[in-house]
Amino acid sequence: MLAVKRSSALSLLIGFFIINLSFGQSSSSTYSSLGVGEFNNSGLTQNQAMGGQGISFGSPFSVNNVNPALSTKNGAFSFQAAFNYVNMQAATDAGSEEIDGGGLSYVAMSLPLIPRKWTMGLGLNQVSGVDYNLAVTSQVVNSDLVSLNTIQGRGGLSEVYLSTGFQPIKNLSLGIHGSYLFGSTIRTNQLELLNPELIPVGISSEYYERTTFSDVTVKGGVHYLMPLGNQRNLNFGAIYHAFGSIRGKEFAKMAELGQAAIPNSPGDVLSDDIQGSIFLPERIGYGVSYEKINKFVIGFEYQQQDFSKYTGFNATTGNLENSLKMSLGGQFVPNPFSIERMFDRITFRGGVEYERLPFSLNGTQVDDLGINFGASIPVHTLSLLNLAVKLGTRGTVENGLIRENYVKVSFGISINDNSWFYKKVFE
Repeated sequence: MLAVKRSSALSLLIGFFIINLSFGQSSSSTYSSLGVGEFNNSGLTQNQAMGGQGISFGSPFSVNNVNPALSTKNGAFSFQAAFNYVNMQAATDAGSEEIDGGGLSYVAMSLPLIPRKWTMGLGLNQVSGVDYNLAVTSQVVNSDLVSLNTIQGRGGLSEVYLSTGFQPIKNLSLGIHGSYLFGSTIRTNQLELLNPELIPVGISSEYYERTTFSDVTVKGGVHYLMPLGNQRNLNFGAIYHAFGSIRGKEFAKMAELGQAAIPNSPGDVLSDDIQGSIFLPERIGYGVSYEKINKFVIGFEYQQQDFSKYTGFNATTGNLENSLKMSLGGQFVPNPFSIERMFDRITFRGGVEYERLPFSLNGTQVDDLGINFGASIPVHTLSLLNLAVKLGTRGTVENGLIRENYVKVSFGISINDNSWFYKKVFE
C-alpha cells in the first residue's frame, strides 16, 4: 500500500512537470509592461492568504518556497500545487474595462531526509508575469486621420528550483534555494492609420520583439526560533535573493502588420537573436512572528528590491524605482486535534499587504494595497485543500495613470504523507 502511495505521488508530480511547463498568467496588469513584469513575492497559497507571510513562519504540512530554511518544519513528505484566477477592473479618468485570466501557479515538493533536521525540495514556479493590452488613439496633425497604436505583451520569468534546509544547532535553521530561471517576453506595437469612418488606410506597420532568458540564481535563508515557554515561540527569519545579470537573446523586427513575427517574411530585422543580458537587483527580506503551537500565529514581514539598479537588454533603465513590500498577517486553528468536527481542524488565515511597486510614471510611483484571507481544509488524514483570496487596488487615475481594482484567487492542494521514509512493517 505504501508503494502505491509513493508511486501515485511521484506520477502526479512528474505529470505536472511534463504537462504544465507554461504557466497561466498571474498578472493581468498594465504596469507589467515595464521591466520584466510584475513579480510574485507572496509565496504559495497558504502564504498569500496571510498577506505573503513566509519568511519567519512555516507550516509542517505545507511547502515553504519563500524561506528555504523553514523547510526543516516539514516532518512529512509534501506535494503542493495550485491554480490562480485574476479578475480586474482597470480604469482611467476616461473609462474602465474588465480583464481576467488565470492558470497553473506553481508545483512544489518537500522531502524530509532527516525529519525536522534536513530536507530537500524542488518545484516549478512563476517568478514574474507580463500580460497587457493597450489601445491608444490620437489625431494626426494637419489631417483628418486618426492613428491607432495597439500595444501588447505577454510572457515572464519562471523557475525550476532545488532547495535544501538543515538545522546545524537546536532552534537555528539555514537554507539555500538554487533556481534555473527561464522564460520569454513578447512585445508588439501595431500602428494603423484610420480615416473618419475608422477604416484603415495606407500601410499598417508592426514592431515585434521577443526576448528569451535562461540563467541561474541563488537565494539563502535563515530562521531562528526563540522558545518563550507554555508552547509559545518567537520566530525570526531573513532571506537574501541574489539575481544579478540574467543572460538572454533578443529578436526584433519591423514589418507590415501581421508579418513581423515571421522570421523570413519581408521587413527590417533589427536584432537577430543577439546575445545579451538584463540586470535584476537583489531582494532582501526580514520577518518576525509570534506563535502559540497548534493554535495561532501572527507576524510582520518586510522585503525590498532596488529596481533603480535594473538595466534592460539594451542597457536601458526604464521607469523603475526602489520597491518594498510590508505585510501583517496570521492564522488560527480552533482545535487541530478534534475528531468529531472537521470545522475545528480548518486553518483560517488573514492579512494585509502593502507594496510600493517599482513602476514609476509621470513622476508617480505605483502603490498596491490588498486585504487577504483564506483557509486550509483537511481532507484524507494529513492532506489539505488550500484557498487564498486577495482584494486589492493598484495605481491611480491621477497624472494619466491607471487604477486597477482586482480580485486574485489561488486554489490548490497539499498532499502529505508522514510514512514516506518509514519502513513497512506489514506486507
